[in-house]
Amino acid sequence: MLEEVIFILIAFVLFMLIFAKILRHNDYNYIPILIIQAIGIAICFFEIKIGVHSNAFFTILRYLFAIVLPVVIIILEMKGINFSELLVTSMARVLIALGKDKEAKQMLLKLVEKYKNSYTAHILLAEIYEKEGGRRKAIDEYVIALDMRGNDYDSYFKIARLLRELDKKDESIQMLQNLLKTKPDCLEATMLLGEILCEEERFKEAVSVYQDALLYHSAEYDLYYSLGIAFTRLNEFAQAKEMYEKAASLNHKLFGAYYNLGQICFIEGDMEQAEEYFEKCLYDEELEAMSYYGLAKIYIIKGLREKAITFVNKAIEIDARLLKKASKEPVFKDIKEYITVSVKMDEKEDPEEEKQVEDDLFMDIPYTKEIGEKQAQVHLEDTTTLVHEINENTDKQKASQIVSNIINKEKLKKMLEEEQTELEEKENTTGEKQKNDKL
Repeated sequence: MLEEVIFILIAFVLFMLIFAKILRHNDYNYIPILIIQAIGIAICFFEIKIGVHSNAFFTILRYLFAIVLPVVIIILEMKGINFSELLVTSMARVLIALGKDKEAKQMLLKLVEKYKNSYTAHILLAEIYEKEGGRRKAIDEYVIALDMRGNDYDSYFKIARLLRELDKKDESIQMLQNLLKTKPDCLEATMLLGEILCEEERFKEAVSVYQDALLYHSAEYDLYYSLGIAFTRLNEFAQAKEMYEKAASLNHKLFGAYYNLGQICFIEGDMEQAEEYFEKCLYDEELEAMSYYGLAKIYIIKGLREKAITFVNKAIEIDARLLKKASKEPVFKDIKEYITVSVKMDEKEDPEEEKQVEDDLFMDIPYTKEIGEKQAQVHLEDTTTLVHEINENTDKQKASQIVSNIINKEKLKKMLEEEQTELEEKENTTGEKQKNDKL
């Protein structure tokens, strides 16, 4: 009997403490706890009334309900863990996992009305808004979370990513640069920043970002591959080749690296090595057609006419679009009549259609790592075609000079633009000076 009386006294005190939390915070999330406590106390009253001890199961149950549970809650809150917040956010996570985002959002919104500093609630709300497409609302929630925890690198990164999706690339770049100053080993931030810089055609800056990251991720093949792509777009093929080789050594199934290496070796005139790289790409479905096509060009140059005919036909059978490409390349002029596919080689081309394809690749669709990879491949394919045409029509020394001009045409264009800008600025300055002199 004494044990039951002591139990009831302790349980009642704990009950009142939990009840006080409801009154103090006007938080009804504690009501289920009060009900559970009441069940535990009721079991004890029942034992006293009938004058017998219940079995071990009910004894354990009443202690868990009326003593252990409220004590655990009080200890958690003494350590700064809000039980109400923990309960609601846990329930919200379950609802999100079940696909009931709306119900979870309503619960979380009510929670942040009472507890504005609920970090977890703001993070979960941000994730829900992202799913719904509400990027601005998601950013607002991540910013609130970031204000609570300044070292929340994950939220910092997500804000930068959302800014990029809202086409606020400058703000995104600035955030990612700041993040990498604080946490230079953040690979996600490095890859996203490099991707945005490449999208903006700021390839030199992208190279610098990737190279800095290698200090912390020296075995990350994706970094080397991304560096190869950036160097390719800068027409720095020797450095690009080195990066692709390193990437391929770390990931033997990185067929994109092998394909680009084949193109670079073709540019360098190393047909044996180019052939080896293209042969490796025949196992990749996406690169199979272009690899057969590249091999066909090599066999034409090596004088293996029959083999070239077989391989160009295979390429066109896999990808019919290569028929038009082959019809424009002088390298295949002597074997046109041996193309066995049903489409005519001299079929009239649609310039508008070709322009649309190029616009889709380089301008109109959102930039991704895959788009950057494809752009680098197209850049190399165009360069190899030009190189071959020049080598066919000029002596080696002159060809070398022309190739150099071709692969550096973007640099020359920028230099001319800069010179024109400087000239205009000088003219404006001179005009203003003459005007001031007259005055």
